[in-house]
Amino acid sequence: MFLRLWRSLRVAAMVLLLTGGSPAGDAARPPVDSESIDEFLGRHWHRPIAPQGTPPSGFSPLEASLAPQSCGACHPAQLADWKTTLHARSMGPGVTGQLVELWRTDPESARLCLTCHAPLAEQQPDDRAIFNTALQAEGVVCAACHVRQHRRFGPPRRERPAPAPSPTGRLPHDGVTRTPAFTTSQFCSSCHQFEGDGFALNGTLLENTYEEWKASPAAAGGVQCQGCHMPDRRHLWRGIHNVQMVRAGVVVDVATDRPRYEAGGEVAARITITTPGVGHHFPTYVTPRVVVRAALVDARGREAAASAEERVIAREVSLDLSQELFDTRIPAGGRFVFDYRRRVERAGLSLRVRVSVYPDHFYTRFFESLLRSGAGGGTPEIRRALDATRRSTFELYRRDVPLT
Repeated sequence: MFLRLWRSLRVAAMVLLLTGGSPAGDAARPPVDSESIDEFLGRHWHRPIAPQGTPPSGFSPLEASLAPQSCGACHPAQLADWKTTLHARSMGPGVTGQLVELWRTDPESARLCLTCHAPLAEQQPDDRAIFNTALQAEGVVCAACHVRQHRRFGPPRRERPAPAPSPTGRLPHDGVTRTPAFTTSQFCSSCHQFEGDGFALNGTLLENTYEEWKASPAAAGGVQCQGCHMPDRRHLWRGIHNVQMVRAGVVVDVATDRPRYEAGGEVAARITITTPGVGHHFPTYVTPRVVVRAALVDARGREAAASAEERVIAREVSLDLSQELFDTRIPAGGRFVFDYRRRVERAGLSLRVRVSVYPDHFYTRFFESLLRSGAGGGTPEIRRALDATRRSTFELYRRDVPLT
């Protein structure tokens, strides 16, 4: 069981996650608008990402650095946003704790994890000549998206005054090459979509967010991933872990078949959940679970006996990733319906409907199993990761409907 769990991580650990104007000037080099987005992204996200190489001779240490803190010297707002994100924590204890043993037992899978969690060549321990331990610990850093061979890349400039020329006549880090690729959902798909021949269960790729988006009303309306996850180009990438983000995308409606009931009568209620603000399945990955619970409660909030009923919205998979147990997620543009019926045994009862979100449900179960089996040298990190998964739960919705 222990070894099977570790090997399964080459898939499960790849996605712990779910991008900005610039005060620096445009480079003298032309933008790549004339190049197709496909061509640019095929080169930009070629794996493994090539080493940056020797910095240009005129670069200062700050310009040559790949550390996010160096970028933040001129881009403090973007750095402050990034620090709050899962990108900044993509090499957190849940990953590093697993990698302790994985490097020993299955190094190929360990390398695969880093493909998304720490994708730069300088973050890979195989090449000791360029490996930067501190940079690896930073996870998905600014350079992962914006720097190739020390050249900076970014989205087209928004309408704003052109930057003043530098006293030296040279723009910081020789400016930036701009491309509309940074404003497309396709840019995000490198980490948030498995290839067509990638790991799948029951005929569906384990990570399928980009394809879900392509089939969504959001895509039909021209809304890209960045429109929701990077509002006003902020580097936030909020997702299922953020209660405000989820509430902005989900609508819960509770309706009963009559306004009031006599004691002994039967309440018939319909709970409907739609996701007009979500551009993919809700939730999109196998890690979260959403629980909808309906029950009759008295004035003190105590549940009436045998009145509680739950429905789960999730793509549930076995811990060893050998099978899909069920998939009750809401496709983009779809709806979830829960019909609830119970006898109202006495006066004073209300119908309570709660929707709870468990963003890390799979990882809670997985880490518990791993600790029972033996997590080896990564045990302290796995314990910390488990605690974090348990703290990520939140209540999305609660409503009490008086019945009598």
